[in-house]
Amino acid sequence: LETLTLLFSRWCDEIHVGPEGHPFSSCRGKYTSVRKGHHEWTNAVVEDILVPVEAYHLYDRLGNRIRHDERFTVPRIPAVVELCIQAGVNIPDLPTKRRRKPVVWIGRKEFVDADESELPDPVPEPPLKPLLSEIPNSEIVPPSSQEETTLLAEETLAAWDKMRKGSNRLMKMYPVRVCGYCPEIHVGPSGHKVQICGAHKHQQRNGQHGWQAAVLDDLIPPRFVWHLPEPIGEPLKRELRSFYGQAPAVVEMCVQGGAAVPEEYKTTMRLDIGIPSSSKEAEMVV
Repeated sequence: LETLTLLFSRWCDEIHVGPEGHPFSSCRGKYTSVRKGHHEWTNAVVEDILVPVEAYHLYDRLGNRIRHDERFTVPRIPAVVELCIQAGVNIPDLPTKRRRKPVVWIGRKEFVDADESELPDPVPEPPLKPLLSEIPNSEIVPPSSQEETTLLAEETLAAWDKMRKGSNRLMKMYPVRVCGYCPEIHVGPSGHKVQICGAHKHQQRNGQHGWQAAVLDDLIPPRFVWHLPEPIGEPLKRELRSFYGQAPAVVEMCVQGGAAVPEEYKTTMRLDIGIPSSSKEAEMVV
């Protein structure tokens, strides 16, 4: 959706979808006192909308936990991709161990692999076609009409919804862990032992993560932005901030592109609230 404008705050991690950045004094980055909380907007990239959350790839999800000295030898890949691999997706460049019989548990953390010697040799699979392919920026062509923009917005919103709902279902069977102190994600029964946590009081934990069960928003963080009631109309007004709603950046971009507002986001976007035309009218609202 290159026809829409995505802006990124220079001094903090806030983003905005619209022709010009919002006027709210919400920046808490460097030199905020000099700028009085105002943002300095610049062009954003797709990684600002879809936050890249990476995790270690496990060859054997039931094997030993990754040690600190193995942190540079184990590849890190997008956490959603690792979740799909553990659920059964085969990617040639990322091999993983597949068991054809259930393991035999002899303790809470100890198990014995079942004997697969009597099973027939697995049938060789044909060469796998690469599933992951990225279109070069030079080959990306923006839609040429409003109809194409609307169709692309609907397809993008459907893909976003399918990815989130599918990941949520997989997380119910394949555990995903998140650090309670920092955003580190690990896909597997137990978190890794790599001492890279730099959150508050990490010295007391020697950089160890505090693992806990993750939720969907830890795996796929939704970057919320202010919803523009009229994308081509007047920009947001500072004095009317309490009347505006918010939505994930992907949803807001697709809605501005012509897609219908998903039912689950109508409340957060506050579509049922009338926007006053001026600050005087806002003061009259009870």
